[in-house]
Amino acid sequence: MKKLFCLLSLFSLAELAGGIGLLQSAPVPAVFYGQAAWYSSQSCRREGTSGALTASGERFHDRDMTCALRHRDFGKYYRVTNLENGKSIVVKHNDFGPARQWRDSKTGRTHDLSKRVVDLSKGAFQKIANPRQGVIKKVRVERISR
Repeated sequence: MKKLFCLLSLFSLAELAGGIGLLQSAPVPAVFYGQAAWYSSQSCRREGTSGALTASGERFHDRDMTCALRHRDFGKYYRVTNLENGKSIVVKHNDFGPARQWRDSKTGRTHDLSKRVVDLSKGAFQKIANPRQGVIKKVRVERISR
């Protein structure tokens, strides 16, 4: 009987928390600004992941027009505009990222990446900037599908 009561109590608390928004993720902004970088299957392998699958379960390919964002609305489309040159690209969100900080394994230094709002596949990045640049300092990311 105690187990049944505890189980019912947990369901009630979960229902209450969901009803007041405690278990729901934060809403995704329609437009946000920050920095963009690119990543490839090679860089994923260097960081210790396989590079074969994205967080959404899709296979990652360098040439695809895809991106990684910090929220989990996979399958949605975004327009990323390089505000330095006006070029833009439409990408599909299929991965989670970018990291908020990065630790250099050689030096032990931690790098702050909190201004980075989107990671683009190399194929998408090279449509709006030179990959040798590494980071675009000012981008606008706009959700174009619900």
